[in-house]
Amino acid sequence: MTAERNPKRSQVGIELIRLLAAEGDRVFSTDRARELGPRVGLKDAYLWEALYHLRRNGWMVSLRRGLYALSSTVPGVTPAHEFEIAMALVDPAAISHWSALHHHGLTEQAPRKVFVLTTTEASVPRVRGAKTKQDRRGFPVGDTTYQFVQVKPERYFGTHRAWIGEVRVTITDPERTLLDGLSMPQYCGDFAEVLHAFEARGADLNFQQIIEYALKLDAATAKRLGWVLEHQGIDSSKLERLAALPIKGYRKLDPTGPRKGSCNTRWMIQENLPGKAQP
Repeated sequence: MTAERNPKRSQVGIELIRLLAAEGDRVFSTDRARELGPRVGLKDAYLWEALYHLRRNGWMVSLRRGLYALSSTVPGVTPAHEFEIAMALVDPAAISHWSALHHHGLTEQAPRKVFVLTTTEASVPRVRGAKTKQDRRGFPVGDTTYQFVQVKPERYFGTHRAWIGEVRVTITDPERTLLDGLSMPQYCGDFAEVLHAFEARGADLNFQQIIEYALKLDAATAKRLGWVLEHQGIDSSKLERLAALPIKGYRKLDPTGPRKGSCNTRWMIQENLPGKAQP
């Protein structure tokens, strides 16, 4: 007899959900459910069966293999925030790019995806059977799609912890987020939106920190930063560390744009913005 046909066993499964909620485990693993199961009389032999029917009956949702979240139908439980779920999907994880821009108030455009910075050594969840191009579309969980951006471990920096509702999550700080926009504007709306974000940051920009960050990333991003800061009116003498950074060949100001436009010899940047737009 299955748990669905056994009222007593079904009730035990619901009691497990209530216990998870009481313990604050809105996102939980199979191991955590196994740990709590005996407290509600759920035998290990019936754990998978119970989880199957709890998911089928809408009490919880599957995030990835062996990882679940309580559903919004559980009485008295605030659903897990999408950023909270992102933290559980991959380790390490930091909310980044367009999602971070929006969180920091640097753009009014709300992204349709949750962007997550992680490392190349992390195991990123992917759609089962998906090809490479499909993988780039992200990993869907319910109505939310998560886009993972993997970087080398030494480039995973510039993050801090922030409260989102009842939980703390890791998120890239404003300066790191702006630099990510210069290197991957397609994950921040577009390059024009990144330039607007620099404007929005304005006098709050931590000038020294963003330069230190840029020097730890690639030269092309550092050169773009120098161009942007100079066009924002920053004294050129304060940008010499960026200007002196060696680089081979001209790099496009907008890395996603066409290779056309005048070439700036100071920054080794091809100004490929329409009408040479200023930030």
